[in-house]
Amino acid sequence: MTGSGIPGFSATRIDTGEVELSVHRGGSGAPVVLLHGFPQNHMCWARVAPALAERFHVIVPDLRGYGDSDCPPDDGEHSVYAKRTMARDVVGLLDALGMDAAGILGHDRGARVAYRLALDHPDRVRRLGIIEVVTTADLWRAWDADLAISAYHWTFLAQPAPLPERLIGCDPVGFIEWTLASWTLEGDLSPFSADALASYRRQAADPARIAAMCADYRAGATFDRALDEADRSAGRRIAAPLRFLWSPGGFPAATGDPAGLWRAWADDVTDRSCTSGHFVPEENPDAVVETFAEFLA
Repeated sequence: MTGSGIPGFSATRIDTGEVELSVHRGGSGAPVVLLHGFPQNHMCWARVAPALAERFHVIVPDLRGYGDSDCPPDDGEHSVYAKRTMARDVVGLLDALGMDAAGILGHDRGARVAYRLALDHPDRVRRLGIIEVVTTADLWRAWDADLAISAYHWTFLAQPAPLPERLIGCDPVGFIEWTLASWTLEGDLSPFSADALASYRRQAADPARIAAMCADYRAGATFDRALDEADRSAGRRIAAPLRFLWSPGGFPAATGDPAGLWRAWADDVTDRSCTSGHFVPEENPDAVVETFAEFLA
């Protein structure tokens, strides 16, 4: 194992069966897996993971296509970056580590992987933490003019290849920096550490990872959305206790009743809100630790 950008953590690569993931680990105790979002990687947890590691064995993978994990090409059905596929990566990770189940905490795209994991593999999720998302199907159902402007990336990144890849490729670092800054409460890059920004910029400079991010959103507009709708129609529900943390100015809040939407998917739902933009683990890490440390225990 080698050093990690997260203080006190070590990094290694772990074969999950379909891909190898870059995985960062620290602490001891019951296992907790932290799943990052777009356009970030494991570094989004650098201010949260060390605090959780005081009482848990904290496992922070880069999702496939992000950070230093494998970056396979997409397929015509957009299943390669479907959240069902990414959830299987987490199952493979737990298997490789000899763990039957874990607490799962996800932000943004990672939260979509987290709830899909809870639906597809309920025996592997002890408790489920969700930060700043409602289900993919619910956000698409809530789509209106205001969401179309603020969450424009949902439709832009999902356009057929290679249109968004080419446009982003003209200034990939500029696109990522603009995206990060525009979704914060303050509208700038001040919440992000120098190390995290360096990691996000380096990731953005890799065309294969930009393509993977676009594939992630193409899956969201097609495969993931259809799967959520099918589960809703079938009455499938999340068995694990679920806690939802959201920002009053974030994307979920635009649906009107984000906690109510989660209660339609699970019987045991609690929610908290906090002062933050979209990037809560970096903008308000104390709120994340306070909201989830006892819950995950």
